[in-house]
Amino acid sequence: MRVTVVGGGIVGASAAFHLTRLGAEVCLVDSNASGRATFAGAGIVCPWLSESTDPRYEAISFAGARYYPELVSMLTAVGETGIDYSLVGGLVVGASAVALDPVMRRLEKYLDRGIKEVGQIHLLDPGKPQELFPYLDSSLAAVHLSGAARVCGESFRTALINAAVKAGAIQRTGTVALHCTDDHTVAGVRIGGELLSADTVLVAAGAWSTDLCRPLGLHLGVEPQRGQILHLRVKEEETEALPLIIPSLTDYYLLGFPDSRVVMGATRETGTKFDFRVTAGGVAEILREGLRIAPGLKNATLTEIRVGFRPMTEDGLPSVGRPSGISGLVIATGMGRYGLTVGPYAGLLAATIAIGQIPEADLSWFAPDRFHTERA
Repeated sequence: MRVTVVGGGIVGASAAFHLTRLGAEVCLVDSNASGRATFAGAGIVCPWLSESTDPRYEAISFAGARYYPELVSMLTAVGETGIDYSLVGGLVVGASAVALDPVMRRLEKYLDRGIKEVGQIHLLDPGKPQELFPYLDSSLAAVHLSGAARVCGESFRTALINAAVKAGAIQRTGTVALHCTDDHTVAGVRIGGELLSADTVLVAAGAWSTDLCRPLGLHLGVEPQRGQILHLRVKEEETEALPLIIPSLTDYYLLGFPDSRVVMGATRETGTKFDFRVTAGGVAEILREGLRIAPGLKNATLTEIRVGFRPMTEDGLPSVGRPSGISGLVIATGMGRYGLTVGPYAGLLAATIAIGQIPEADLSWFAPDRFHTERA
């Protein structure tokens, strides 16, 4: 079976990898457009602290987090050892223990439900969090949970693509248009004037999926949300072991990576379309909020500012599945802020659907045509 995957971000890369394991002939096509969400993503894998309490999102995000260790093992087994994924734990910081009580109660409920991946949880008095993350304000208290991981999305994406290519997948670069027959069957893609025929086309093009599917009369309800994120360099060398910092009173976060790097982010800018710019206001906003909780980073060197476009759906839920009325097409997009949590697992589910098998998860909630559709 021939499957063309459109989009080389974390979702498309995962789909291509899993398709090769399922026996498909795979062609992975990507435009290499600036603003890939995977490249700019923070890398926090901790859905137990997600802002969303929607049980539909909880189901897929919890499964996504659980799938990471298994996927790491699969990639390592085929020689992809350069993956940066680590269970480092996390700190939800706040002004006092009282302010953090809702967080403790939420995590305790998850543990009572048997969600052991949350790990051990402890309330830390003011000053104690700074011992684990030395740049924090010494007055902050925190809830510490051991079940929080961080991942370098780009390292994971590269490993997935490398593994897919080793297994026979073909890579192509260029701007794609879906090739649809008169009976509403997607029969391949066009790159320039060349037709690449396929039995199934799997669209995992992130925020660009909307424009790709619009000629079919399919409204995905996906729009780009610009996110700006800062990379800082500090003098200390063992930053890769730092816990994630997830403030309770703001949307901004901190996490450490190897090479003395601390990431601070990120903005959520709707209505920007694909305006790939670093803005003074965005950088100022991140620094203001980040340094408020971590004043010890004031002397850090600002080494890089990344910009990415999160694929946001109208209802905040991913879109994974086959749209009704269009044959030969599978959609996997709309992961929003949690693309690095859900993306690899969504790629598995989409790959399973693409070859005609029943996925392990109920995807009726995430139907890509749940929004308005119009066809000529």
